[in-house]
Amino acid sequence: MLIRSAAMVPLLELFAPSGVELFVMAKRKHSRLKIATKLARANELATRGKLQSEIARTLGVSVMTLHRWRKALPGPQPAHAAGQPDRSRSQRDRIAELQVENSRLRQLVTDLLLEKIKLEEAAKLSA
Repeated sequence: MLIRSAAMVPLLELFAPSGVELFVMAKRKHSRLKIATKLARANELATRGKLQSEIARTLGVSVMTLHRWRKALPGPQPAHAAGQPDRSRSQRDRIAELQVENSRLRQLVTDLLLEKIKLEEAAKLSA
């Protein structure tokens, strides 16, 4: 049985059967130095194009904690938040442009093939 707050321990000791151990989970607190170090590492990973979930997993914190730290502590922001161009976004835009161009070219090819088939059929009928 896990107990979330230390204030509940005396009350629960009254109801716990003898021999049952009660564990209290303490909140993990990070020092300001550790937070600053982890944020610097997070910014470095973000500039390399890592996902926020990967960054949080690498640092051993949740994504929400990482966002809270970034919001609370002023400092250098990751490349995509600091106004620098996000390479992954430009790559996504380029991929989208290429997909549109690809669909246009496919449509042109199918139109030309249909026209060719019609001309071949017309040539067979006239001959």
